[in-house]
Amino acid sequence: MCNFCFVYPQITQSKLAAPFMEPVDVVGLELHDYYDIIEKPMDFSTIKSKMEAKDGTGYKNVREIYSDIRLIFKNAMTYNDEREDVHVMAQALLGKFEEKWIQLLPKVDEEDKKREEEEADSQFDMHLAQEAAYAKMARDLSIELDEADMHLEELREHVLRNCRKMSTEEKRRLGAALTQLSPEDLNKALLIVSQTDPSFQASAEEVFLDMDAQSESTLWKLKLFVKETLQTGKTPASAGGPNNTNNANNNSNSNNNKRKREISVALAKTNQKKAKKPCV
Repeated sequence: MCNFCFVYPQITQSKLAAPFMEPVDVVGLELHDYYDIIEKPMDFSTIKSKMEAKDGTGYKNVREIYSDIRLIFKNAMTYNDEREDVHVMAQALLGKFEEKWIQLLPKVDEEDKKREEEEADSQFDMHLAQEAAYAKMARDLSIELDEADMHLEELREHVLRNCRKMSTEEKRRLGAALTQLSPEDLNKALLIVSQTDPSFQASAEEVFLDMDAQSESTLWKLKLFVKETLQTGKTPASAGGPNNTNNANNNSNSNNNKRKREISVALAKTNQKKAKKPCV
């Protein structure tokens, strides 16, 4: 707005500007129809107050000041007859003001362009800051979730380590349940074994699973997995029903073909152990 500073005093210090320095005294002059004719009154004292405002209510740019100064003269010319002094004074000042404005306009356009570029840069910087903040939040949340998963897994391992010994009959039922899994789910079950027993080759063409050789935590993990998987109803065994026997067999054969290998689960008989309270 600095480029406009030299224009404003030139207009307000003119002898012709006296009638426009303060708001129109509508009551004192008994201008009963003034507000019917003039929608937005304006004067130089009001403009000065807005130019000096520090609370965000002031002018945003020079064009807003130009618009209000022009409004002062237009209001005077609208309300007063063209033969009246106020109309003539307003018309003279408006012509002088428009001449100054035309001279100033290139600099105003330059300032507008610069302001738009600064605002665009500010918006871009704000966008980058927001993206960085969102990325940090996502990283922090991911770390928290990973830590929660780790604690849950530790708790799960602790529970499994303290489970009772699985009985021979329970191992037999677990082995039988494994045979009800689809090839895909059976592969997942075997991966559970390989996680605690690196020597176990879950991807071999033929797999021998000795139930007695597995740790108690591995057995209970298998039991939990089999229980959850069979409850989903997505295994061949859950398709059940006399009318669906052929379909189940066909699906099983198809899955076996896709799997491209056979898995043999061998269950070893073990001596009956004293049972404790089950953990599941």
